[in-house]
Parts: sequence; structure tokens; C-alpha cells
Amino acid sequence: MSIRNGALVIFSKDKKTREKKFKRFKSLRLIWFVLLVLIGSVPVVIINRIVLATSSNNEVQSRISRIQNQWMIVANQVSKSGYVDNPQNEVVESELVQMASLQDGRAIVVNQGFRTIKDTYDIDTGKYNISESVLKCFSGEANVKYSPGAQYIEFTQPIYSSDSTKVVGVMILSSSTRSLEELADKLESRIWMLEIIEFGILVVLSALLSSWMTRPFRKIAASLTHATENPLGEEIKVNDYTETMAISDAYNKTLKRLRILDESRQQFVSNVSHELKTPITSIRVLADSLLSQEEVPAELYQEFMADISEEIDRESQIIEDLLTLVRLDKASTELNVTQINVNELLGSILKRLKPIAQQKNVELVLESFRPVLAELDKTKFTLAISNLVENAIKYNNRDGWVKVSLNADHKFFYVKVADSGIGIPESDQEHVFERFYRVDKARSREAGGTGLGLAITKGIIYSHHGAIKLYSKENEGTTFTVRIPLIYIA
Repeated sequence: MSIRNGALVIFSKDKKTREKKFKRFKSLRLIWFVLLVLIGSVPVVIINRIVLATSSNNEVQSRISRIQNQWMIVANQVSKSGYVDNPQNEVVESELVQMASLQDGRAIVVNQGFRTIKDTYDIDTGKYNISESVLKCFSGEANVKYSPGAQYIEFTQPIYSSDSTKVVGVMILSSSTRSLEELADKLESRIWMLEIIEFGILVVLSALLSSWMTRPFRKIAASLTHATENPLGEEIKVNDYTETMAISDAYNKTLKRLRILDESRQQFVSNVSHELKTPITSIRVLADSLLSQEEVPAELYQEFMADISEEIDRESQIIEDLLTLVRLDKASTELNVTQINVNELLGSILKRLKPIAQQKNVELVLESFRPVLAELDKTKFTLAISNLVENAIKYNNRDGWVKVSLNADHKFFYVKVADSGIGIPESDQEHVFERFYRVDKARSREAGGTGLGLAITKGIIYSHHGAIKLYSKENEGTTFTVRIPLIYIA
């Protein structure tokens, strides 16, 4: 068992080490550094290679042009001297040897019979030369062949007769390119050295730039770390970039929201304590009154017990509503969704609430513009609409009206609950969905409310992915509009 535990500890340490190394590769500073190095070095390398290739090519072309001009001068001298017919001309031979020596190469003269009459290397003298370039030259076409791999340039030049009417021979010059390649190697070495220096400078600049570019994010991290030491107490402000400004603003908005939620939580706890304590206090006062009196009349005893029973019912209702809110707040809460005929459901809700409306002579009206079938949790949806309609009745004027209308489009259905009641002041409208919030506390207690009805209604509608809006004007009435999707998507 200990071995397994030891292996588990080692595995855990290895995992943490791997995670730590992987975290380094996710560093924005490292990413910027690599990008800057690549962006800076790749173009430099490409440009240097282009410069090297262009320089080498220009040097080769310059040398070819220079040698070709010199070789044409020698060919003219050979043509005028009649060397092809009399290869014993020492002056021409000296020119050929000198030319071959200057170019670190080899000069060959081929006569009209394709026989080599002069080879400065004395290798092919007397042999036949029927190469492709020689054949082209006898057709009057001079040729230059450059073979970097073979390390030479071959010049083939036709020799014309003294009257320049026909080709009587061919001159071939092979010039070594070792000096060009040595020059290219030197140039490449210098470019490599230059690239190393440039890369070193680029690495330093990239490190400085990446550090400078990520500095605002480090400031944000430091500010957030400092803020955690004083939760909900300090805002951050990093205005270096638009993005850091957006992050700062988002954090500050979240912080403000958390402060509101914290205040709401504290207020909620205070309200719960007060609401639960009030009925208990009333029960204690009534019980103490009974206990302090001797020979209490049966009528008074019954009256006090009825009041105690009423306070117990009120306490029970508060607890039940609180449990309902807790269940709605749980993310894992599942709805028992089935397809419901909303028209019939609204009719049954109004029918059940009609006795309450008759006590205040409030008229209940249902308007259905079309048949609506929707996927709902029947029990919860009934509770939500019942709360809205019951509030519309309780906070209505005597001989008033409550109108419930139902409509739908291709995606949503809409329930509107409008009344002719006392209305809600504008300053209170944004708070009516808060738990235990009452617009008129005295009147709310008379109506028997717990202050949780609208909070429960909002939670139920949101759990159906719906929305609820309030429109109200004091002393003119209130309208709640509910929008819920026809098809529930979990």
C-alpha cells in the first residue's frame, strides 16, 4: 500500500512539473518573443540569400562578358593569321597559351575537319572533337556553357576565313570558376557573420519589446493579486492598451456587481432574520398574554389561538417560499417539462383565483389570440402566473379589473398580466423582483404576502429560458409581460 502511495506522489509531482513546463510555453511574453524573432529574422535571411545569389550571378555574368570579349579578340587574330591552315604561328600560339593561363583554364582549336590542332594541355592534340557545341559553332553560333558543379565556364567561338565568308574552325576556352566560388564563399561567410550579429541584436530587441508589450498585462496581474488581499474593495485601472482598458473595465464592472450581490446577500440575510422573527415574536407576545392572565375567557383564548395559528401559517409560508427559491437557485434543478395547452392552463388559473377577485369585486378577463401549445413545467409555470395574477388582484382598486392576454409567434409565446391597480413608483420598479422587497410594507403585510412571490416568478421564468418585463405607472396600473420559448431546450 505504501508503494502505491509513493508511486502516486511521484506521479503527482511529475504531473505538476509537466504542467509547470507547459505553462511556460503558454506565456504571452514568450509567444511575442518568438513571433518578433521570426518576423525579424526570416526576412533578413531571405534578403541576405537574395543578395548572395544576385551578387554571385552578377559576378559570373560580368566575368563571362569580360572573357567573351577577350576571346573574340583572340579569335579575330587567329582568323586573320590563317592559323587554322598554318598552326605553326608562334605569335598566335603565344596568345592562346597566355589567354588560357590568365583564365586558369585550357584553350583548344579545332579545324574544319573536326581535328584538334591545338590544345594548351597537349592532351587532345590530333584527336577529333565532334561535340554539340563544336557542331553549333560550325553553323556560326557562338556558345557559352556555365557549369557551377563542374567548376568551369566553356566559351566556344567560331573562326572565320580571312574574308569572313565561312567558318573554318572552332576555338574552345575552358575557364576555371574556382576564384568565383572562393569569392562566393567569402561573401557567404561574411553574410553568415552579419546574420549572427543581426540575430543577436534581434533577440535582444525582441526580448525588450516582448517585455514592454506584455508589461500592462503584468500590471493587471499584479493589481488583481493585490485586489485579492482586499476583496471587493479596490478597483484596477490599466490604460496602456485598449485591451487592458477593456479588461480593467470588465473587472471593475464585475467587482461592482459582486459588491451589489454581497450587499444583496447581507440584506437578504437581514430580511430573512426579520421576516422569520416577526411571526415568532407575535406568537410569544400572544402566548405570554395568555399565560399572564388567570381565568382567561374561552372567547379570548380562542381569539388568541386563532392569531397564533395565523402567525404559524405565515411562518410556514415564508419557509416554503424560501425552500422554493433555494430549489430554483440550484443549477442542477430539472424541470418536469411536458407539452401543455397554455390557453386551458391560464383559464384554470383564473378560475381558481376568481373567489379572491370577487372579494374585491375585481373583474378577471382572459384574452387568447390563438391556440398555444408549449413545452413547460406545468406546476412551476402555474405558480409563476398565479403569483402575477394574485398580486394584480391584491394590489388593485375595488371594482377594478385584471386582464390576462396570450399570444404567440413562431418561436415564443407571450403572457401579459395587466391591472387597474395602484401601480408601482418608478424608483421601486427595479427592485420589485428582489427577495423580501416590498413597495408598501404595511399594505403588503395586510395582503398577506411574504415578499418572495415575484422573486420566485422570475426564477421560474428564467429556468424556462424566458424573460419578464415590468411596465407601471403610479395610480394607473401595472403590466407584467412574460416571454417563453415554445420549445424547451435543456
